[in-house]
Amino acid sequence: MSLDPDQRPLTSRAELDQPVETVSGFRNGVVDFDYGVSHIWRYAPTLALICGFGLWHVATNLFWNEPGLWQNAIHFAGFAFLGFATSATFKGHAERPWSIAFDIILGLLVAASALWIASAETGLYTRTLAKTGQAWQFGLIDWVAGFLVIAAAIELTRRLTGWIIPVLVIISLSYILFLGEILPGVFRAASLPLNDVLFRSLYNDEGMFGTITTISSANITLFMIFGAFLVVSGASDFVIELSKIIAGRFRGGAAFVAVISSALTGTISGSAVANTASTGIITIPLMKANGFRSKFAAGVEASASTGGQMMPPIMGAGAFVMVSFTGISYSTIVIASIIPAILYFMAVAFMVRVEAMKHNIGTERIDQIDRAKLLGGVLNFVLPLAVMTYMLVTGRTPSFAACFAIGTLIVVSWVTPNRMGPRRISRALVLGIKTSIMTAILLVTVGLINNAVTTSGLANGFALMIAQWSQGSILIAVILIALVSLVLGMGLPVTAAYIVLSILSAPALAGLLADGILVEMLVQGISDPAQAAMFALVDSPHVANIASGLSPEDAKALVGGLPFELALVIRPALVDPETLTVFLLTAHLIVFWLSQDSNVTPPVCLAAFTAAGIAKSPPMATGVEAWKIAKGLYIIVLLFAFTPLIGSGFWDSVQIGGFALAGIYSITALIQRYAEGPIPLWLYPVFVAGGALCFVPLNLPLNIAGAVLVGGSIFITSRRAEQIATPQ
Repeated sequence: MSLDPDQRPLTSRAELDQPVETVSGFRNGVVDFDYGVSHIWRYAPTLALICGFGLWHVATNLFWNEPGLWQNAIHFAGFAFLGFATSATFKGHAERPWSIAFDIILGLLVAASALWIASAETGLYTRTLAKTGQAWQFGLIDWVAGFLVIAAAIELTRRLTGWIIPVLVIISLSYILFLGEILPGVFRAASLPLNDVLFRSLYNDEGMFGTITTISSANITLFMIFGAFLVVSGASDFVIELSKIIAGRFRGGAAFVAVISSALTGTISGSAVANTASTGIITIPLMKANGFRSKFAAGVEASASTGGQMMPPIMGAGAFVMVSFTGISYSTIVIASIIPAILYFMAVAFMVRVEAMKHNIGTERIDQIDRAKLLGGVLNFVLPLAVMTYMLVTGRTPSFAACFAIGTLIVVSWVTPNRMGPRRISRALVLGIKTSIMTAILLVTVGLINNAVTTSGLANGFALMIAQWSQGSILIAVILIALVSLVLGMGLPVTAAYIVLSILSAPALAGLLADGILVEMLVQGISDPAQAAMFALVDSPHVANIASGLSPEDAKALVGGLPFELALVIRPALVDPETLTVFLLTAHLIVFWLSQDSNVTPPVCLAAFTAAGIAKSPPMATGVEAWKIAKGLYIIVLLFAFTPLIGSGFWDSVQIGGFALAGIYSITALIQRYAEGPIPLWLYPVFVAGGALCFVPLNLPLNIAGAVLVGGSIFITSRRAEQIATPQ
């Protein structure tokens, strides 16, 4: 007999660091908000405060629209208090009353400091200008509050994510304080006085309470809350049951359940690890029962959960971060992401299909459909998500769309068995706030890095370094970014890895893509004297021949020799603004997709390791398996870089994507050494040639030839499988 939720014993504060779905209080889509996390969750006043904090996020974005600094300071104050109150400073005495009291007092001091910083901004200007004639001369309380907030952000980030971001923050602050002036070359930067660094860190739009924190307070936290409402309302159960219906008739259908359910839930959860933990508890045993190997089952779940972050319409909040960074409309980003997302999940599905054929896995072992869960969650999932998508595509702000979707879900739930009454709403609010703690703290802390990069001009230096090391090669630049993203992703959630990486590398990559247009213009010849004169400052013998046209090699040499500052002027002057926007979006999509690779790429692949724990498979072997299954991650990045998949017309994109599917199947067959049946040795070159032809962009004769070769090879392997299965 199970205990009543209110009577179950509590566990330690350390359990907060686990994904929410692995906490013992999470069962059957409901989180016992007074169980399994920390001592603070057992008290009704504390729960009321946390619920109020969640409601404040809804209200302030929906009605009040408080000034940005105040909104972001309150946002950080609340999460900083929760961060300290639910994690231990003294690990060996985590549950001692004096240790708990210390953390709570520390959290209150940090929260008060954040609020002081917001309230002191106006007085800081008027007071210091009146007394000294200089801006931002801090008083004693300002200094203490500022240092306390920065130190708290660093410490909380260390507790929640490890050492990588704290070390980067310390290096960034040191860089603009003293380190920049002693470094050589492109990384040399002037040092700033301490009060200037503190002011910029706290009050700049690029600082702690600036643009990046606004993404968290106005968008991401609301979508975390919305995701919690979906979980508590039973919508996640509906996704699993729907996936069974769709995939239950295919060979290896249990794995298709994992692919579909993880795609639908991952786009909302914003975390591949959390998504793996939640849906994997159901799908991995289902796949193993269906006959899949343990490490393959775990790899499928990790790969599909990773793909959820690239799945429109929400893309794990990545779309909203991209809107803030690029200024490109939400609808443009989502529409551009539809075909790539389909290609990724089809790549995973191809791997499942080939594995099922190779090991003769059938369909007979799919579990029975739970119609109660299906009917109970259908409206709670479909209608709120449809309302949200419609609002986002029609131009409503993400914060308004999320709030309206939450309200829609609450109303709709009353015609379903899973009614969202006060208790369920409280559970959803607490779950949403709890799952937001790490992301909220992290994005505030990343603002310190963003401020240092922007203030010092380091992004330009990093962009110049990429341009120099790549020697104008987009492929080398993509490989460099992939390596950096893999290192960053070992210790960071993908949203933070994307933000850091996009600040440093996206402008450089967009510039390299635009340079291809400049090369084409130089090959054709630039007859306009005003445009040709822009190259006059370049020390190159090819400048004299610009009007008549250059050879492709000479044009590449001329563009590659452009001084960095001059290239920043020439590109927008000679390249159409719409084309530059396409290149900017392409660069950010490349960076965003590559920021996901650490989930499934050894040596540190957290989603794969989480899945391995559920499947009881070897972690590193599971990581390798996940890396193979998620190969579409890298294929699609190359399609971004070397084809007009982004920015071309609808039919061009369909042609590129459609034939790419045949190429992806070819790669899958070569990796597995199996297609619909065994691949004879002589057929390997045919698969290689056919797959390569399918990837040639917008060349219909070659694409058709490649598809015919791949299709013919599939037919041959299918016939071989039939011959093997039929006794002679």
